[in-house]
Amino acid sequence: MSETVSFGYENVDASEKASRVRAVFSNVAKSYDLMNDAMSGGMHRLWKDRFVRRVKPRAGEAILDMAGGTGDIAFRMHPSGAQITVSDINPEMLTVGMERAQKRKLEGLIWSEQNAETLTFPSSSFDAYTIAFGIRNVTHIQQALGEAHRVLKRGGRFFCLEFSTTLWPGFAEVYDSYSHKLVPKLGKVLAKDEDSYRYLIESIRRFPDMPGFERMIGQAGFVQTRVEPLLGGLVAIHSGWKI
Repeated sequence: MSETVSFGYENVDASEKASRVRAVFSNVAKSYDLMNDAMSGGMHRLWKDRFVRRVKPRAGEAILDMAGGTGDIAFRMHPSGAQITVSDINPEMLTVGMERAQKRKLEGLIWSEQNAETLTFPSSSFDAYTIAFGIRNVTHIQQALGEAHRVLKRGGRFFCLEFSTTLWPGFAEVYDSYSHKLVPKLGKVLAKDEDSYRYLIESIRRFPDMPGFERMIGQAGFVQTRVEPLLGGLVAIHSGWKI
Protein backbone atom coordinates (compact mmCIF):
# COMPACT_ATOMS: atom_id res chain seq x y z
CA MET A 1 0.00 0.00 0.00
CA SER A 2 1.38 3.42 -0.94
CA GLU A 3 1.47 6.14 1.73
CA THR A 4 -1.10 8.93 1.50
CA VAL A 5 -0.73 12.44 2.92
CA SER A 6 -2.95 15.50 3.02
CA PHE A 7 -3.00 18.05 0.23
CA GLY A 8 -5.52 20.46 1.64
CA TYR A 9 -8.66 18.42 2.28
CA GLU A 10 -7.61 15.91 -0.34
CA ASN A 11 -5.53 12.81 0.44
CA VAL A 12 -2.87 12.15 -2.20
CA ASP A 13 -0.01 9.74 -2.69
CA ALA A 14 2.99 10.97 -0.71
CA SER A 15 5.11 10.93 -3.85
CA GLU A 16 2.81 13.51 -5.48
CA LYS A 17 2.63 16.15 -2.76
CA ALA A 18 5.97 17.92 -3.28
CA SER A 19 5.31 18.44 -6.99
CA ARG A 20 1.77 19.66 -6.32
CA VAL A 21 2.93 22.09 -3.66
CA ARG A 22 5.67 23.27 -6.01
CA ALA A 23 3.02 23.94 -8.66
CA VAL A 24 0.90 25.94 -6.21
CA PHE A 25 3.77 28.25 -5.32
CA SER A 26 4.90 28.53 -8.92
CA ASN A 27 1.40 29.81 -9.70
CA VAL A 28 1.29 32.35 -6.87
CA ALA A 29 4.95 33.43 -6.65
CA LYS A 30 4.57 36.85 -8.28
CA SER A 31 1.41 37.72 -6.35
CA TYR A 32 2.38 36.06 -3.08
CA ASP A 33 3.21 39.21 -1.11
CA LEU A 34 0.17 41.09 -2.43
CA MET A 35 -2.07 38.20 -1.39
CA ASN A 36 -0.47 38.02 2.07
CA ASP A 37 -1.43 41.65 2.59
CA ALA A 38 -4.96 41.06 1.31
CA MET A 39 -5.56 37.89 3.33
CA SER A 40 -4.22 39.21 6.64
CA GLY A 41 -5.04 42.90 6.32
CA GLY A 42 -1.30 43.51 6.43
CA MET A 43 -0.97 41.82 9.83
CA HIS A 44 1.48 39.24 8.48
CA ARG A 45 4.06 42.04 8.53
CA LEU A 46 3.60 42.51 12.28
CA TRP A 47 3.74 38.75 12.88
CA LYS A 48 7.01 38.50 10.94
CA ASP A 49 8.48 41.48 12.79
CA ARG A 50 7.69 39.82 16.10
CA PHE A 51 9.05 36.50 14.86
CA VAL A 52 12.43 38.01 13.95
CA ARG A 53 12.61 39.78 17.33
CA ARG A 54 12.25 36.35 18.94
CA VAL A 55 14.99 34.87 16.73
CA LYS A 56 17.43 37.65 17.73
CA PRO A 57 19.83 37.27 14.79
CA ARG A 58 23.36 38.43 15.54
CA ALA A 59 26.40 39.42 13.51
CA GLY A 60 28.60 36.46 12.63
CA GLU A 61 25.85 33.87 12.96
CA ALA A 62 24.92 31.49 10.15
CA ILE A 63 21.13 31.30 9.77
CA LEU A 64 19.09 29.08 7.48
CA ASP A 65 15.75 30.59 6.49
CA MET A 66 13.86 27.61 5.07
CA ALA A 67 10.85 28.15 2.79
CA GLY A 68 12.16 31.71 2.67
CA GLY A 69 11.10 32.22 -0.95
CA THR A 70 10.34 35.88 -1.43
CA GLY A 71 12.73 36.99 1.32
CA ASP A 72 10.38 38.52 3.89
CA ILE A 73 12.12 36.97 6.91
CA ALA A 74 15.64 37.20 5.49
CA PHE A 75 15.23 40.90 4.70
CA ARG A 76 14.21 41.54 8.29
CA MET A 77 17.25 39.66 9.62
CA HIS A 78 19.73 41.17 7.15
CA PRO A 79 20.54 44.34 9.17
CA SER A 80 21.82 42.14 12.02
CA GLY A 81 24.92 41.20 10.05
CA ALA A 82 24.16 37.48 10.22
CA GLN A 83 25.07 35.28 7.23
CA ILE A 84 21.64 34.26 5.95
CA THR A 85 20.94 31.42 3.56
CA VAL A 86 17.48 31.65 2.00
CA SER A 87 16.21 28.25 0.88
CA ASP A 88 13.04 27.15 -0.84
CA ILE A 89 11.88 24.12 -2.81
CA ASN A 90 10.39 26.43 -5.42
CA PRO A 91 12.76 28.22 -7.83
CA GLU A 92 10.11 30.73 -8.89
CA MET A 93 9.72 31.91 -5.29
CA LEU A 94 13.51 32.25 -4.98
CA THR A 95 13.61 34.25 -8.21
CA VAL A 96 11.05 36.69 -6.82
CA GLY A 97 13.10 36.96 -3.63
CA MET A 98 16.35 37.63 -5.49
CA GLU A 99 14.66 40.30 -7.61
CA ARG A 100 13.28 41.98 -4.49
CA ALA A 101 16.70 41.85 -2.80
CA GLN A 102 18.31 43.44 -5.86
CA LYS A 103 15.76 46.28 -5.88
CA ARG A 104 16.47 46.89 -2.19
CA LYS A 105 20.22 46.69 -2.79
CA LEU A 106 20.58 43.97 -0.14
CA GLU A 107 23.84 42.12 -0.62
CA GLY A 108 25.34 39.05 1.00
CA LEU A 109 22.27 36.81 1.06
CA ILE A 110 22.78 33.25 -0.14
CA TRP A 111 19.97 31.69 -2.20
CA SER A 112 19.67 27.91 -2.37
CA GLU A 113 16.99 25.62 -3.83
CA GLN A 114 16.38 22.97 -1.15
CA ASN A 115 13.84 20.38 -0.06
CA ALA A 116 13.26 20.77 3.69
CA GLU A 117 13.12 16.99 4.09
CA THR A 118 16.49 16.32 2.45
CA LEU A 119 18.76 19.31 3.01
CA THR A 120 22.14 19.15 1.29
CA PHE A 121 23.92 21.17 4.00
CA PRO A 122 26.42 19.43 6.29
CA SER A 123 25.40 18.63 9.86
CA SER A 124 25.98 21.32 12.48
CA SER A 125 26.17 24.13 9.90
CA PHE A 126 23.84 26.80 11.32
CA ASP A 127 23.31 28.75 14.52
CA ALA A 128 19.58 29.22 13.84
CA TYR A 129 16.91 27.73 11.59
CA THR A 130 13.81 29.74 10.73
CA ILE A 131 10.73 28.76 8.76
CA ALA A 132 7.68 30.99 8.36
CA PHE A 133 4.39 29.73 6.92
CA GLY A 134 6.16 26.87 5.18
CA ILE A 135 6.26 23.81 7.42
CA ARG A 136 2.62 22.88 6.77
CA ASN A 137 3.37 22.43 3.07
CA VAL A 138 6.06 19.81 3.68
CA THR A 139 5.13 16.21 2.84
CA HIS A 140 6.77 14.62 5.89
CA ILE A 141 6.84 17.27 8.61
CA GLN A 142 8.62 15.09 11.15
CA GLN A 143 11.40 14.40 8.66
CA ALA A 144 11.81 18.13 7.99
CA LEU A 145 12.04 18.80 11.72
CA GLY A 146 14.71 16.11 11.97
CA GLU A 147 16.68 17.79 9.20
CA ALA A 148 16.37 21.14 10.97
CA HIS A 149 17.84 19.54 14.09
CA ARG A 150 20.64 17.89 12.09
CA VAL A 151 21.90 21.04 10.38
CA LEU A 152 21.89 23.12 13.57
CA LYS A 153 25.00 23.43 15.70
CA ARG A 154 24.91 22.40 19.35
CA GLY A 155 23.20 25.28 21.10
CA GLY A 156 21.39 26.21 17.89
CA ARG A 157 17.83 27.45 17.94
CA PHE A 158 14.76 26.55 15.89
CA PHE A 159 11.97 29.03 15.21
CA CYS A 160 8.78 28.38 13.25
CA LEU A 161 5.96 30.82 12.47
CA GLU A 162 2.83 29.03 11.34
CA PHE A 163 -0.93 29.26 11.28
CA SER A 164 -2.74 27.22 13.91
CA THR A 165 -6.19 27.16 15.51
CA THR A 166 -7.39 30.22 17.40
CA LEU A 167 -8.86 29.52 20.83
CA TRP A 168 -10.75 32.81 21.09
CA PRO A 169 -14.50 32.12 21.39
CA GLY A 170 -16.44 33.42 18.39
CA PHE A 171 -13.35 34.55 16.47
CA ALA A 172 -12.63 31.03 15.27
CA GLU A 173 -16.02 30.79 13.56
CA VAL A 174 -15.69 34.22 11.96
CA TYR A 175 -12.22 33.48 10.65
CA ASP A 176 -13.24 30.05 9.40
CA SER A 177 -16.06 31.54 7.37
CA TYR A 178 -13.85 34.34 6.04
CA SER A 179 -10.98 32.08 5.05
CA HIS A 180 -13.04 29.43 3.30
CA LYS A 181 -15.44 31.77 1.50
CA LEU A 182 -13.49 34.96 0.80
CA VAL A 183 -9.79 34.04 0.54
CA PRO A 184 -10.22 31.85 -2.58
CA LYS A 185 -12.25 34.67 -4.15
CA LEU A 186 -9.46 37.14 -3.35
CA GLY A 187 -7.07 34.70 -5.00
CA LYS A 188 -9.23 34.67 -8.09
CA VAL A 189 -9.37 38.46 -8.31
CA LEU A 190 -5.82 39.41 -7.29
CA ALA A 191 -3.80 36.38 -8.40
CA LYS A 192 -6.09 34.85 -11.03
CA ASP A 193 -5.81 31.60 -9.06
CA GLU A 194 -8.69 30.48 -6.85
CA ASP A 195 -7.62 26.84 -6.48
CA SER A 196 -4.14 27.55 -5.10
CA TYR A 197 -5.52 29.78 -2.37
CA ARG A 198 -8.21 27.26 -1.54
CA TYR A 199 -5.41 24.73 -0.98
CA LEU A 200 -3.47 27.17 1.23
CA ILE A 201 -6.50 27.66 3.48
CA GLU A 202 -7.27 23.95 3.60
CA SER A 203 -3.66 23.16 4.48
CA ILE A 204 -4.03 25.32 7.61
CA ARG A 205 -7.00 23.24 8.72
CA ARG A 206 -5.07 19.99 8.32
CA PHE A 207 -2.03 21.21 10.28
CA PRO A 208 -1.57 19.94 13.87
CA ASP A 209 -2.79 22.13 16.72
CA MET A 210 -0.28 23.97 18.91
CA PRO A 211 0.28 21.21 21.51
CA GLY A 212 0.49 18.59 18.76
CA PHE A 213 3.11 20.46 16.78
CA GLU A 214 5.10 21.25 19.91
CA ARG A 215 5.26 17.51 20.63
CA MET A 216 6.56 16.90 17.11
CA ILE A 217 9.32 19.47 17.66
CA GLY A 218 10.30 17.68 20.86
CA GLN A 219 10.27 14.31 19.07
CA ALA A 220 12.81 15.73 16.59
CA GLY A 221 15.25 16.19 19.48
CA PHE A 222 14.67 19.82 20.44
CA VAL A 223 14.47 20.83 24.09
CA GLN A 224 12.96 23.78 25.96
CA THR A 225 10.22 23.92 23.36
CA ARG A 226 7.88 26.87 23.59
CA VAL A 227 4.72 28.11 21.88
CA GLU A 228 3.73 31.77 21.68
CA PRO A 229 0.14 32.15 20.39
CA LEU A 230 -0.82 35.26 18.40
CA LEU A 231 -4.48 36.22 18.02
CA GLY A 232 -5.40 33.43 20.39
CA GLY A 233 -3.48 30.88 18.35
CA LEU A 234 -4.56 31.83 14.84
CA VAL A 235 -0.81 32.13 14.34
CA ALA A 236 1.88 30.74 16.64
CA ILE A 237 5.63 31.08 17.09
CA HIS A 238 7.17 27.72 17.96
CA SER A 239 10.73 27.43 19.21
CA GLY A 240 13.22 24.92 20.57
CA TRP A 241 16.93 24.41 21.18
CA LYS A 242 19.45 21.79 20.13
CA ILE A 243 21.79 20.74 22.92
